[in-house]
Amino acid sequence: MISLTQGRFGSEQVRRAIGDIDKLLGCVRNEPLKYRKRAVAVLSYHRLIRVGHVAGFLGVSHSSVDDWVRRFAQHGCQLLLPFKSEYCKAKDTIYRDLVFEILHSPPSAYRINRTTWRLRDIQSVLARRGLSIARSNIRKIIKNAGYCYRKAKKILTSTDPNYKDKLKKITSILQKLRPKEKFFSIDEYGPFAIKIQGGTSLVPRGHARTVPQRQRSKGTLIVTAALELSTNRITHFYSSAKNTSEMVKLLNRLLDEYADQECIYFSWDAASWHASKALYARVQEINMESNRYPHVELVPLPSSAQFLNVIESVFSGMARAIIHNSDFSSVDAAQAAIDKYFAERNEQFSKHPKRAGQKIWGDERVPSEFSVSHNCKDPKYR
Repeated sequence: MISLTQGRFGSEQVRRAIGDIDKLLGCVRNEPLKYRKRAVAVLSYHRLIRVGHVAGFLGVSHSSVDDWVRRFAQHGCQLLLPFKSEYCKAKDTIYRDLVFEILHSPPSAYRINRTTWRLRDIQSVLARRGLSIARSNIRKIIKNAGYCYRKAKKILTSTDPNYKDKLKKITSILQKLRPKEKFFSIDEYGPFAIKIQGGTSLVPRGHARTVPQRQRSKGTLIVTAALELSTNRITHFYSSAKNTSEMVKLLNRLLDEYADQECIYFSWDAASWHASKALYARVQEINMESNRYPHVELVPLPSSAQFLNVIESVFSGMARAIIHNSDFSSVDAAQAAIDKYFAERNEQFSKHPKRAGQKIWGDERVPSEFSVSHNCKDPKYR
């Protein structure tokens, strides 16, 4: 019995007496003490060791050993050892999507008088929908997505009082989007300095990769871009600043590129230069010339809802592939690498229009499609 509990007992030595030996030996090596005792008791009994000796060695009662032996004889390992199910609610996409759908809304939207979410509140909202889940599984869902609960209070929740109305309008447009209509997710990446960048990389064991703290910057870049959701195509250029004139420039470029469309939708986060008077005036001017340009409709995202801006996912993938671990010799070299990345991405999606996101571009956090449960903004890279 000592050899058995120490894992020095081979399966062939007892296979002649017991048919289902592998599960019992695996239990002795890997399971908690409660189940190890049961397996040792059954194995020892079939080695013709007296029940009294087995009970004394394991520190259990004589009747417990008799009960374990009887259950094993009647049902095998089914009722004797722990039942392990491969199903886990923390990995179920239904629960995961609903948890983030709830987190993305302010608690007041569910009549909860708080400004931030607690696990018990999320659990209660799910219970109202007829879905029971333990708080530990909710914690796992949030952690597996790359967030800790402290960050969830700062990043994942929108404070917009009209969150549901704006979200409903966006989803309604996307569900009814016609072939001659295009929906654009718009944002800027940067400014970022052209210098030696850190990041995750393969290094020899015991070697620590370092990046100089003080460096002379070779220049800065700002990428202004628009992602068309129905084709997953990126249109981008480089800006000297983040302002209204750059938004008007992007709008004009998209009007030229998609001149054959009937209507284009602009969607962005709540930055001030994204919704200036000059931009609205330009949109009004375009819509008055309906014979020359497609109709333009502005569909802003709720405030503090960068996680819904789909282009953030593309920027995160581009940063991992091009910016992290980089040491470009000049601004032109960085621009060339970014241009090539977006060109390859556009070409790939033009060849495979039904495939998007992680299925092709594994560095992107989520597929390039609008979803209330997506977290397009990378919590580790802002």
